[in-house]
Amino acid sequence: MSSPLPQLRVSSNFDAGAIEIEDATSASDLRVRLRADSHADIRQWFHFRLQGAREAPVTIRFTNAGAATYVEGWKGYQVVASYDRDDWFRVPTTFDGREMVITHTPERDSVYYAYFEPYSWERHLDLLGLAEDSPLARVTALGGTVEGRDIDLVTVGIPAADKQSIWVIARQHPGETMAEWFVEGMLARLLDAADPVARVLLDRAVFHLVPNMNPDGSVRGNLRTNATGANLNREWLVPTLERSPEVFHVRAAMQARGVDAFLDVHGDEGLPYVFTDGNEKLPDYATRMEAVERGFKTAWKAVNPDFQTQHGYPSNKDTKANLSLASKWVGHTFGGLALTVEMPFKDNANLPDLHRGWSGARSQRLGADALTALLAILPAE
Repeated sequence: MSSPLPQLRVSSNFDAGAIEIEDATSASDLRVRLRADSHADIRQWFHFRLQGAREAPVTIRFTNAGAATYVEGWKGYQVVASYDRDDWFRVPTTFDGREMVITHTPERDSVYYAYFEPYSWERHLDLLGLAEDSPLARVTALGGTVEGRDIDLVTVGIPAADKQSIWVIARQHPGETMAEWFVEGMLARLLDAADPVARVLLDRAVFHLVPNMNPDGSVRGNLRTNATGANLNREWLVPTLERSPEVFHVRAAMQARGVDAFLDVHGDEGLPYVFTDGNEKLPDYATRMEAVERGFKTAWKAVNPDFQTQHGYPSNKDTKANLSLASKWVGHTFGGLALTVEMPFKDNANLPDLHRGWSGARSQRLGADALTALLAILPAE
């Protein structure tokens, strides 16, 4: 008796899963729709599983891709896929202005597709465990999210009056998972007692890392918003416990502990580059702030060529002096280095990787190398 044919199935009922199924009856013409963020009309993030199409030519059509929030994000973009949720690779993807189409022949019975390499809540907890295992670090909860998840702070180093206070936050926009990969790479290097850069940094500074600013949105599979529909990177002027407790608690901790340098880590849908956005349009942008920012960027470019300064946001972008953004509020409130770090969802056009594109591993290396750039701007004594 022959074995029954495997059932074709598309599902997203798991951590950070997000898709709407339009038609899943034929592997050669699967049709799906981008699902909106849970409490906002933002459509871009997707993460789903396909079963039952082993060695079958699969065509998956995103029928509403042309109505995505960031349509420019599909130009030159390739979807990521994985069989084991560990090794992620790019698959052939096209966009005609209306539909985005994946063409792929899975080698196994189960395959995952996503907008970018996911960073699961389970891995987030493992990252906290890595910190807890080190005598150099301490993990504390600053408060709770709307849905009761912890807002975790990892403090690395021994506080002292003469030490700098460096803050790094990630995933205000939960679908920008490259940001937590960045923090993982940074944290792993900070905790390496044999690394000379980490040792000198911790002699001069204390690091305050918030690996995931938006736990609710991360688990829900949102791109930009938390469980109330708030874009956390527009909440820094007047955060509230009801709408944006994540920002409320982190901002309060910053005010209590001080900030000498700050990185807010993100991903950009459209630009295929790694870049930063600074505070040069703030009315109180000082010569000292300019020198520190220039020194940091020069050092980062020298140690990691994935970072560049030629391409970035235009000088007239409306967020350049908007104090409701984290880097602008921090720069205005504390002075010193305060940057938004952007990584691509696509690939780095300057140093392309045709198999993986921009990836979690490259984000980790970028985060680790940011420590060398931070060392370059810290006072020697």
